Amino acid sequence: MFKRILIANRGEIACRVIKTARRMGIETVAVYSEADRDALHVEMANEAVLIGPPAAAESYLVMDKIIEACRKTGAEAVHPGYGFLSEREAFPRALADAGIVFIGPNPGAIAAMGDKIESKKAAALAKVSTVPGFLGVIEDAQHAVKIADEIGYPVMIKASAGGGGKGMRIARSKAEVAEGFDLARAEAKASFGDDRVFIEKFIVDPRHIEIQVLGDKHGNVIYLGERECSIQRRNQKVIEEAPSPLLDETTRRLMGEQAVALAKAVNYDSAGTVEFVAGQDKSFYFLEMNTRLQVEHPVTELVTGIDLVEQMIRVAAGEELAIKQEDVQLSGWAVESRVYAEDPFRNFLPSIGRLVKYRPAKESCQDGVTVRNDTGVQEGGEISMFYDPMIAKLITHAPSRAAAIEAQTHALDAFYVDGIRHNIPFLSALMTHPRWREGNLSTGFIAEEFPKGFSARVPEGEIARRIAAVGAAIDRVLGERKRQISGQMIGRAVIRERRRCVWLERTEIPLDVIREGEGFVVRFANPDGSLGQPHLLQSPWVPGDPVWEGTIDGRPIAVQVRPIPNGVRLAHHGYEVGVNVFTQREASAARWMKEVDKADTGKKVLCPMPGLIVSIAVEEGQEVKAGETLAIVEAMKMQNVLRAENDGVVKKIHAAAGATLPVDALIIEFA
Repeated sequence: MFKRILIANRGEIACRVIKTARRMGIETVAVYSEADRDALHVEMANEAVLIGPPAAAESYLVMDKIIEACRKTGAEAVHPGYGFLSEREAFPRALADAGIVFIGPNPGAIAAMGDKIESKKAAALAKVSTVPGFLGVIEDAQHAVKIADEIGYPVMIKASAGGGGKGMRIARSKAEVAEGFDLARAEAKASFGDDRVFIEKFIVDPRHIEIQVLGDKHGNVIYLGERECSIQRRNQKVIEEAPSPLLDETTRRLMGEQAVALAKAVNYDSAGTVEFVAGQDKSFYFLEMNTRLQVEHPVTELVTGIDLVEQMIRVAAGEELAIKQEDVQLSGWAVESRVYAEDPFRNFLPSIGRLVKYRPAKESCQDGVTVRNDTGVQEGGEISMFYDPMIAKLITHAPSRAAAIEAQTHALDAFYVDGIRHNIPFLSALMTHPRWREGNLSTGFIAEEFPKGFSARVPEGEIARRIAAVGAAIDRVLGERKRQISGQMIGRAVIRERRRCVWLERTEIPLDVIREGEGFVVRFANPDGSLGQPHLLQSPWVPGDPVWEGTIDGRPIAVQVRPIPNGVRLAHHGYEVGVNVFTQREASAARWMKEVDKADTGKKVLCPMPGLIVSIAVEEGQEVKAGETLAIVEAMKMQNVLRAENDGVVKKIHAAAGATLPVDALIIEFA
């Protein structure tokens, strides 16, 4: 077994590999760019080596720097994580030439399977059903349009060396193919250093299901069940689960056996994933094989009890798999949410900056429920514009799918991040969505259920009453604290008055609240003025805690708390709302206060996120129509097209291609 390994990656996956290596008694070496000098993976490793500037092309993607770091530190092997160099055939070859072991598949398997075009050819030879498409060289956008016409719309344009949703576009017309081809090539070049793309038929209403395989250097290959990854946005997975609510045991075995046959055909000898697109009728077609560890591997680990990183290390060290196919048993259900630094209320645009507060849900394993948080950040750290915006992966495991979803919902409510925007409100909304809970999934789920994007919602019904009750309890705790300040009047009238009017923004909820022991009793007022049934709220919350975590009538509840002028902002189940608690006299006065109008920015195009201006598509004085491309902004390896919302005339252009702009910087002004 190795004594010291180097992790050629960053963020949560680097930290994840370090944890397993520690448990196995293996020392670790981290590599880092100048932007990651204070990163968590650098702190966790036994040793760390600086390998260059922030841009990945000058640091994490430079093989010579990784090999030199191995020589300096005596690392015997390299784990590539995912992304970066993990699927570059040249990387394990270069390591082998330097006498260093690659903790991953052999170069031949990467060549056959890592390239999406070659993998489809190999799958066809292995008699695995594949999606109709064109696997040859596509010369230009015009050639791409011709191919798409022959295949039939809609089509998917995909980067040959891609992964993680980068360099992927769905096109439903000639115009979308022409534009999507150029954008996919540019994203592929920026992310993988390879601008080749291919085109295939896009299956309508599909599900994305993948099989985890594991092979060794002695010819043994097994499959470890499936993962459902159908909840996607812009082809980027958002929520994953294992097993799939679609499959039965027969279909699972058929998919697993196909995946194993394909892996054996290319002598696969590590952890890898065979991805399929599945119809609602359980038909399935081979998509691609990822010759690396997947982002979503934790759900498989939790339902099988197998540490995939440990198995990769043992296989790389020459050990034979100790697990036989008949040993693999799926137990319970696991759900994973990807927590990203992006603003769901601004069309999921990347959000960078410092993590002023970072308090994830507590990891635990009790009463048959496991909560796990795979993260690569810590409080005070910074989310950089140079890399993927992932903050963490939150995983829950329970005996049933419903229990795993319920545990995930509660854990998301308790996951507190401040200083940047994040997608936790959106993840929480997904967890409580009836269609998700029913398991009625497809890769179009988000586009179908949120056609206008995700926007702030006013809570109603039980959720509104729950938030109002917590707001009232918080107000009483704050009031009790204020009255303990030295020299203040006791305020007996306020103490005696039970009735409160809780405002969720401008929605009024009257209730009575009184202290009872260590908790509070809340009764909601009926329209006729009478009071409803009592509800007991109990929590150890004290002023300054970012999360109110306790029970309402014995049911566990978590609500995020942020102070605002004269109140608090509470977040729960995907709702985020300002809460003010008034006495009856205060409420009567507050009703006369006018709402502040928002500023009109309709004639300006602002930079939606910190990023690089790739191109400006218009000129001053030019007339544009709604929907026309104005500019392309690149951030976190994704190219974002800014389009005109209305017809107009360009008055002034304030930025040029190549400029790096902060969020809300003025790009274009209309007359």
